[in-house]
Amino acid sequence: MQRISLAPGYDISRVIRGGWQLAGGHGAVDPDAAIDDMVAFADAGITTFDCADIYTGVEEMIGRFRLRYRDLRGQDALDRIRVHTKFVPDLAVLPTISKAYVEGVIDTSLKRLNLDRLDLVQFHWWAYDIDGWLKTAGWLKELQQEGKIDKVSATNFDSEHIEALIGSGVPLASLQLQYSLLDRRPEKRMTALAAENNFALFCYGTVAGGFLSDRWLGEAEPEHPLENRSLTKYKLIIDDIGGWDLFQALLAALRRIADRHGTDIATIASAAMLRRPGVAAVIVGARNRDHLAANLAISDTQLSDQDLSEIEAVMAEAKELEGDVYTLERDRTGRHGSIMKYNLNKGE
Repeated sequence: MQRISLAPGYDISRVIRGGWQLAGGHGAVDPDAAIDDMVAFADAGITTFDCADIYTGVEEMIGRFRLRYRDLRGQDALDRIRVHTKFVPDLAVLPTISKAYVEGVIDTSLKRLNLDRLDLVQFHWWAYDIDGWLKTAGWLKELQQEGKIDKVSATNFDSEHIEALIGSGVPLASLQLQYSLLDRRPEKRMTALAAENNFALFCYGTVAGGFLSDRWLGEAEPEHPLENRSLTKYKLIIDDIGGWDLFQALLAALRRIADRHGTDIATIASAAMLRRPGVAAVIVGARNRDHLAANLAISDTQLSDQDLSEIEAVMAEAKELEGDVYTLERDRTGRHGSIMKYNLNKGE
């Protein structure tokens, strides 16, 4: 597993194990089996785990895993484990948010994760039209200075607001954002900002909720309603960049590349993102270890210039998505935003 250094003494695996599929609402989860799977991922070299305060039960499971891993492998092995969580205040909380509220959530994450200091906290703010996001980022910086947070980061902020955060003195280590072969919005401004300001990009959605996989090659276009919100979300992206025929052309190109490398479409789709400027890691969702070998293959797969040019030849026909990072999703009345859940701590 490839590793990358975000800062002196802070290394992560370039494939990050996402935790949202272990959260409530994604089906029954056996916590003991989930912890065994985390041990298997860590032993294989995927030593960085992504979670959030809003992923019901996941921080607690990772906290238990940390203690288990220390007992099994020792403190030195545990010290290689990094846990990236998120601070996502509900939309309803934003108008009255306070430092006491922020600190309370951070304290809860510390307790759940069995940590004395959170490795990395990714801040999300649902609505820019509600004031307080810059002040809240400042409170996270204060909690960092108080020793409760190692690295302050963000998720789903657009370029304008990232510039404002950095300009205010918030020391961003990274930005988690939707970035895939289908969704190139970060390339408009964000990748340049990351290079200029030395923060890393963590990509989610690299397999578009499962659409970028062999499962959909040659399949007829699905009709709404789709079986889950994730597929609905990424089908809208497919529609906006050019539709099902263009998407099938991309899948066919990815299959040809996958044949040359002896792997599958999903692996190629994620491996391609590791070649993008500024991308430190890709986040892969996994309910269990069934796809661990494929997840490891993401960083092992060395794509050639020919491979990448074949992908670009197809995507040259794609339409540009509107707006910057997460702009479409922030329009709560639009096609993309209306399917989002904005009060996840309340289950809304």
